[in-house]
This record gives sequence, C-alpha cells and structure tokens, in this order.
Amino acid sequence: MAVDLAADLVAHMPHSPAAEFDTADRLVKEIARPPGEEPGSLPALLGAFREAVGHGVDTAGPGYLAYISAGGLASSAIADMLSQVANRYTGVAQLAPSLVAMEQGVLTWLCDLFGLPPGSGGLMTTGGSLATLSAVVAARHHKLGFDFTGARLYVTEQTHYCVAKAAAVAGLPPESVRTVPTTPALAMDAGAAASMIAEDRAAGLRPFLLVGTAGTTNTGTIDPLADLAVLARAEDLWFHVDAAYGGGFQLTGYGRARFAGVESADSIALDPHKSLFLPYGTGVLLVREPALLGAAHAGDGVYLQDLDAVYGLPDYAHLGPELTRDSRGMRLWLPLHLHGVKAFRNALDEKLDLAAQVYRTLADDPRFEVPWAPDLTVVAFRLKDGGTAANQELLQRVNARKRVFLSSTMIDGRFFLRVCVLSHRTHVDRIDELLHIIRTCVD
Repeated sequence: MAVDLAADLVAHMPHSPAAEFDTADRLVKEIARPPGEEPGSLPALLGAFREAVGHGVDTAGPGYLAYISAGGLASSAIADMLSQVANRYTGVAQLAPSLVAMEQGVLTWLCDLFGLPPGSGGLMTTGGSLATLSAVVAARHHKLGFDFTGARLYVTEQTHYCVAKAAAVAGLPPESVRTVPTTPALAMDAGAAASMIAEDRAAGLRPFLLVGTAGTTNTGTIDPLADLAVLARAEDLWFHVDAAYGGGFQLTGYGRARFAGVESADSIALDPHKSLFLPYGTGVLLVREPALLGAAHAGDGVYLQDLDAVYGLPDYAHLGPELTRDSRGMRLWLPLHLHGVKAFRNALDEKLDLAAQVYRTLADDPRFEVPWAPDLTVVAFRLKDGGTAANQELLQRVNARKRVFLSSTMIDGRFFLRVCVLSHRTHVDRIDELLHIIRTCVD
C-alpha cells in the first residue's frame, strides 16, 4: 500500500501544482492532532499523508525552480527505506563493516573525483551545514588549538550563511567572520582577500580559514578557487570549498574546468541532495587529512571498550559531532551503481544547457535585466523598468500559475527573481513553459 502510494506520487509529479497553499489551513489543524490510544487505520493515515504532500511547494517536481532544489531520486529513497528497516549502526565500523565499506567506497570515489590525494576521506552528513560545521571545527582545532583569541575567517557576502552559523556554533564571536569584497561578477576578490589577511596579521589577529564557494546560492557564481588555494597555502590558512550546490557538476567536463583549484582544498562540503538529485538529508564532507577531523571530534568512553578498528575502515562517530547516525551509504551507493555515473553526468549537462537557454531568452528580451551569465544553473533577472514592487508582483504572478515556482533575492540592494534549474525531472518542456509564463505575465 505504501509502495503504491509512492509510485502514485512519482507518477503525478509532472501534473501536480508546483505550489499549492489554498486549503493548507484546514489540513494543518487536522494533521497536528495528537495520536489516539487505539490503533489507527493505515489507509486513512496514508491518505492523510497523501493530502499533506499536496500542499506547500513540490520541491521534487519539475516545476520547482526556486532556491536550490533536491531531486528526491526514487531509487535513493528505496535504498534509504531498506537501510532504515535494517536499522544498522554505522557510527563504528565493527558493528556493520560492510555497510561502512559501502559508505567509504562512495567517499573514496568522491575524493578521487575532486582530485584529493590518496588517503583523503570524510563522512556523510545530514547536509552541507553539518559538513561545514565539522570543517570549521577541524580548521579551528588544527590552526588555533584551544585559544581562539583574534581568530579570523574569510568569506564574501555571497557565501552561504551556514559558514557564519558554523563559526558561531564553534564558539567564535561575530567579528571573527570577515567579509571580503567581490568582483563585479560577484566572485571573491582574491587580491582584496590577501590585503585583508595581511592587515589582520599586522593588527595581531590570527587568520586561520579561507572559504571559497563552488556555486553561490544567489547566482551560482564560482569563486576563483585556484587563486584562493594559492593564497591559503601562502598564508598557512585552512582552505575550505563550499560545493554544497555545485559539487555534483564536478562530474562534467565543464564543471571540472570551472572548479580548477578545488583539488587543493583542505575540505570540501557538498550536498548530493542538490546536484546529485538525492532526497533531502544527504550531505558529504571530504577532507585532505581525515586524521585532523578525528583530532577535533574523537572521544571515548569505557562502554566502548569492546570495539576495535576493523578492515582499515573509519569510525564515523569520531569524525563529526554525531554519535548516533543512520546508515547513509546505501542512499548514494545504490543510485550510482544502479543508474551508472554517465546518467548523472548527462542529467547535469542537460541542466547546464537549460539554464543557458533561460539566460539567453531573458537576456535577449529588452524588458529584462540579466546582469550575470550563469556559472552553473542559476539565472537572476529583473524587470528593467520596474522597482522592487513591480518585480515582486511579477514573481507573484508567475508563481500564481502553479506550473513553476521561483524565488527571489536581494543583490546590491536590488530585488531579483531567481531561476534555479536543478531537478532531474525538469526538462526542456517545462523550461519552455516557464519562459512563456514569464513573458505572458509581463505582457
């Protein structure tokens, strides 16, 4: 019954509204009721779930073009269901060595994909935010020890706010986070970063971390990773690359060329639930030296005295903040082996082509301002002759059609609409429809 419901959900995605809020008020009240003492009806409960997913934004559907989408690949969901039913513990390798090997094999493949040296590793997390937190903690521990006085790390205004959040959780005060100016293309200005680091050192402060982004959230901009890698090495800084959005594009020839320098990173965060189309809750942290993760996160207890390292496999509980963790390897291992890497590469190349189509079409229309050609698959645009209110109204009119769902952002104090083409279910027919909707909403 549940499998039939899952199949029905997938089958209806192309025809379902991209966003639906009309009757959510009633359902929210009904579904929030506490459970009863007696058993319930499975068909009725599954029916309630079916109705619940029909409200809100369909983030797995082909019309979801807002924020950074998660594909919800069905094969990965099936893999996760099996893992959850088996309910094995993978925090230490001895308790489930083959399942840990499944996860470790994928991580080793990813390290090789990004050009990290032999011996690199990492762990799967619930998302890029937790991966970033572990990276910041490892960088802080390795470069500063337990004295954080004068600590400084470097981002831009386009860097995802999870970095500043991770710094705060790691015990660093707000002034530790330094904002580097960007170029007109919204990428980190490496020269400005070098000047700020030198000024901070001269002031007696302690620079320790430089963060580059392989695909910003606002516009998909790629920072000059090669230049930042050279700067980080010259200044003895930990170099972290936030590839949460863009990481999957490393599979493509275009992505590998644009991400030159990522192979020099000390750590890389990526979200397979973004550019590898997996369900939410799938993040990865890759590190050049896994021992530095262990030094920052490992702990022990007498109740663990029966456990030993086995088969050269890592104990993931010692590499990050989570001790209790689900078995995560299958959700990435099964789709990659089932569909083959080429299928993912082809899908990503398609998304790059579709984003380029959106950019060309809107840039050729004199009614729109489209300042930045997409580095990846985000296109930011606005009405040339309209202020914030006019562009907000355009966004509302586009989304009201319920066939596509866009988001917005503020860049340099100006309101922009955003199109992010990333769902594996989004193809040229939906992009053609998107462009038609935008034009008719302006006419």
